[in-house]
Amino acid sequence: MANSTKVALLFAGILVFLQVSCAVCRPHTTPGTSFLVNVPATMTVNGFQEGEGGGGPAACDGQYHSDEEFIVSLSSEWFDGGARCGKLIRIQDSANLHISATVVDECGDCDGEVGASAHIWRNFNLDPSVGEVSISWSDVN
Repeated sequence: MANSTKVALLFAGILVFLQVSCAVCRPHTTPGTSFLVNVPATMTVNGFQEGEGGGGPAACDGQYHSDEEFIVSLSSEWFDGGARCGKLIRIQDSANLHISATVVDECGDCDGEVGASAHIWRNFNLDPSVGEVSISWSDVN
């Protein structure tokens, strides 16, 4: 075989390998839900325990949760009809610290908000009485 033919076959093999590799490593999401990365948002304090804030149980599972868990509610546009229920998101603060949290609830009256438990606030070394801070968030595979 001529050298140019061998080189062409080698490149063709590499191209096929890369195409298969990319198909395998793509994030898999629920149909209709896009995989979001570094979405700017406002993080607010949300109470997930019974009797806090007049809200009911979490939309995802119909249960109340401890404020000592890494859990969040998402604005309706991000909650996506429950498609993110039970999924992890990664919250990033302005100092580039990251915390992963589970989506358990929807905030229907919120726009551009991630409602975080007091536990998340304390783990970011933030005082929950501040009420809101700018963050970004991303879906986690």
